[in-house]
Amino acid sequence: MTVIAGRYRLLDVLAEGATGTVWRALDGASGHEVALKESRVPPGLPADEAPALHARRERGARALARVSHPSVVRVLDVVAEDGRPWVATELVRGLTLAETLEAGGPLPAREAARVGADVLAGLRAAREAGVPHRGVEPEDVLLGNDGRVVVTGFGDAPEEAAGPKDGADPAAELRSLGRLLEAAADDRSGPLGAVIDALLGEGPEGPVTADRAERELRRVAGGGTRTPPGGTGAFGDGARKDRGGARADGDGSRAGGGAPGAAPGAADAPAPHRSAGEDDAAPAPGAPPGRKHKAPRRVPVLVAGVVGALLIAGALVYHAVRDDGPGAGPGAPGGVTSTVPAGSGATGADGVPATPRS
Repeated sequence: MTVIAGRYRLLDVLAEGATGTVWRALDGASGHEVALKESRVPPGLPADEAPALHARRERGARALARVSHPSVVRVLDVVAEDGRPWVATELVRGLTLAETLEAGGPLPAREAARVGADVLAGLRAAREAGVPHRGVEPEDVLLGNDGRVVVTGFGDAPEEAAGPKDGADPAAELRSLGRLLEAAADDRSGPLGAVIDALLGEGPEGPVTADRAERELRRVAGGGTRTPPGGTGAFGDGARKDRGGARADGDGSRAGGGAPGAAPGAADAPAPHRSAGEDDAAPAPGAPPGRKHKAPRRVPVLVAGVVGALLIAGALVYHAVRDDGPGAGPGAPGGVTSTVPAGSGATGADGVPATPRS
């Protein structure tokens, strides 16, 4: 097996492209597997320009080695072999975004936003170290088995497509991220679509900063519909717009449901809680505050009704008992027959009526 710089034993090819080949290699010093990038001269480049190209790539790799960020591939070593630089990086176990999209199709919007936010965080960290990416592609994004999102391919853009102007322009980097998210997301009509428009420079608010774009991507990834307090408003109130007007959201509702001139996100604000029985009518704007309509006093009415029913029932019982007294006979109201023994003066054998007892 081939050993590079007396240390890295080549095992098999992980990826291959116009700028070089990435090998899985065994580091003889540490005993760990690494990814080893072999630099390749692009077709058509004059031979006398190859040394300058290799020198630029070596400088870029050494600069990237100073970046410590979970979303930037970690450079472990830079060695030379046959006048070409070989760059050893951490071996991230997982699939590239391109492989993921090919195998399973586009990502759900929230997952795409999470990937985009991590990619942007890595791009910002590398740019601050003086290593712009010059154009991130799905092949440059690794989705680790541990959930990490790792950006690779720094300095891999073809020389004719990545001049000094592109490398120095942060907006170009954001546009490349917008194109990546357009290819990665399965739904671009909601809040994520508004962020993509802003990244591409097509949003209604004009160019967007990397800081704000990352905040909005993380908001979408978290399932939020509004920017957290203290932040700036969400792009387009969370709905992407067509060239000819507003686009319907996924649930068929028209974008921009708030009244004209409403504050961003106002249409998404929850309705204030009202207690049971409270009047729903609100006073007209500018009208003097009036007295609130109070709920009917149902409890006192119910108590009065129960008391009244009890009084009526008591009176009926009283009259019934009284009617059951002496002298009540078959002709008495209600047809109740008295069972009380008659006293003196009661009807005798001669049929003379008895005098009722008081």
